[in-house]
Amino acid sequence: MAYPIFFLLLSFLLTCIYAFTVVRHRYSRLPPGPYPFPIVGNLLQLSDKPHQSLAMLSKRYGPLMSLKLGCITTVVISSPDIVKEFFQSHDITFSSRSVRDIARMVDHHDYSIAWLPVGDQWRRLRRVTREYFYSVQHLEASELVLGKKVQELLDHLDQCCTHETPINIGVVVFTTTLNIFSNFLFSVDFAQHDSGSSQEFKDTIRGLMEVAGKPNLADFFPMLKLFDPQGLLRRANVYAKKMMTIFDKIIDERFHTRSTSSSCDGISSRKNDILESLLKVILKDEYGSFNRNDMKHWFLDLFVAGTDTTATTLEWTMAELIRNPEKMKMARLEVTKHMQGNNRNIKESDITQLPYLQAVIKETLRLHPPAPLLVPHEAIHNVDVQGFIVPKNAQILCNIWAMGRDPNVWSNPEMFMPERFLEVGIDYKGHDFKFIPFGTGRRICPGMSFAHRMLHIIIGSLIQKFDWKLDGNTSALDMDMEEKFGLSLPKSVPLMAIPIRI
Repeated sequence: MAYPIFFLLLSFLLTCIYAFTVVRHRYSRLPPGPYPFPIVGNLLQLSDKPHQSLAMLSKRYGPLMSLKLGCITTVVISSPDIVKEFFQSHDITFSSRSVRDIARMVDHHDYSIAWLPVGDQWRRLRRVTREYFYSVQHLEASELVLGKKVQELLDHLDQCCTHETPINIGVVVFTTTLNIFSNFLFSVDFAQHDSGSSQEFKDTIRGLMEVAGKPNLADFFPMLKLFDPQGLLRRANVYAKKMMTIFDKIIDERFHTRSTSSSCDGISSRKNDILESLLKVILKDEYGSFNRNDMKHWFLDLFVAGTDTTATTLEWTMAELIRNPEKMKMARLEVTKHMQGNNRNIKESDITQLPYLQAVIKETLRLHPPAPLLVPHEAIHNVDVQGFIVPKNAQILCNIWAMGRDPNVWSNPEMFMPERFLEVGIDYKGHDFKFIPFGTGRRICPGMSFAHRMLHIIIGSLIQKFDWKLDGNTSALDMDMEEKFGLSLPKSVPLMAIPIRI
């Protein structure tokens, strides 16, 4: 008798919860959306590619839509007009972050420019980024680093040409972007194209990104944060601590080098990199509370946010060009004509003279944004948007993947057509709300200009120096173009291609 009574009570309880949830959802002036199930809300309506599932739901419920993801009220926006209202008209209200559980690794959320709420500490980090990462002195230094690392990539590919060795495009460009960052920051390589070499940092950051890209129950049911049921935070802590240890070792070595050079030959042997500049900031106490710990978390942000997203975009760009040989031909013709063949490598000053190459990059970012839902925002307080209430603490997801494939915004949205960006003045600086792959408003990606330079110089170099064919003489039309949701939006099947000298 006990079991029937138990199940009767359980059914009654779940029915009450469901009724309460539905009534609250219906009459709270939330934006329209599917009715949530008890406990799980609308989680069961999301696939392993949530950006696509949300795009399908938005077709039914509209570009301003609300869902209950577990215990979290979530508002999804997927039209330029609504994006403008959220992040221009109400930018301050939606400037906070909905912090994912994985961001709590090594207490990163308390120091990260990506996750901190807008405030004094966040502004201090933005100022450090602006004045040191993008100072004239360091931009000039980064051009030398970028040129050197791209040449190393080209030399590696040239060696592969002799034996027609298939190249994993994603892996080689990830190695290149990782070394660009590590040299710009520390004047050292963190990875090698030779797979037999030590790859400690490369493997560590790849492992961290794999863990960070997995769906986490603790993000939907905050009461589970104490238990970390999938062990994702524990694994992320292991990887993050390894990265922090590596940063500590580099910083200690630099302090030792500074003290040695000061006693021997002044500053003549000091590095001209970001680390050197930031150590001067800390020693002079120019930014008040900015210290060694802040610096390490700042480095962690740069590597996590800048390497994989850039490499993913590079891989998608090469995939689209190989799949569309006429577009590849037009881009290569523009580059070789401007560069007068292969006489010299592409520099930053050349980018403005290569409009079709710029259009290729923009079209790739439209179809394959590396952060399809951007970094989640959070409402600071209740706000009325188009007659609906977006409640305090609601998570805000901006589905830029859906906007990039919306036929009401773009003609023939599923086609790769770089020409759509020629002579229209659309850029990704956050002012054209239908095209914001780097975000918009005060939380726009601070690394946008650095990514801009890397993307154009690396892709331009790859098509200037080499032609490409798929491994196994696979037809380009048969290439797998499925995507896999994660920290970025990588190809489901890695792009394997053979470089051919031009």
